[in-house]
Amino acid sequence: MQNFSTEFSVEWGDCDEAGIVFYPNYFYWLDCTFQRLLRSRGLGQRQNQTEFGAVTPLVDVGMQFRAPVRYDESIRVEAKIAEWQEKQFRIVYRVICGEKLVAEGYEVRAWAALTETGLRGAPISAEFKRRMT
Repeated sequence: MQNFSTEFSVEWGDCDEAGIVFYPNYFYWLDCTFQRLLRSRGLGQRQNQTEFGAVTPLVDVGMQFRAPVRYDESIRVEAKIAEWQEKQFRIVYRVICGEKLVAEGYEVRAWAALTETGLRGAPISAEFKRRMT
């Protein structure tokens, strides 16, 4: 898969009192990037539910912070699906401010079928994989 990229402006509410981004916001931006990636492929959580009867819940997430980002700066988040397994996939992210790499992270998402009793892990749809690569 080619890299997907999107941008965010850092607002005052994203920051702590020192004007530095509060770390949970990075995880929010990763999720937003994944949702934008889905939409760029004509998918989305509602479309996945309708078309595939499945959702993509997080099962693991991590981040390494390299440098601070401050209020009024802009960041670019790059995403790439790095690994496909039978029932889950791994997305890697790079967060860039200007020309500087400020964070790297990942999400592992499961493929979960919607059933009458809740969610159940299932093999990832071949059509979903095709559209995401």
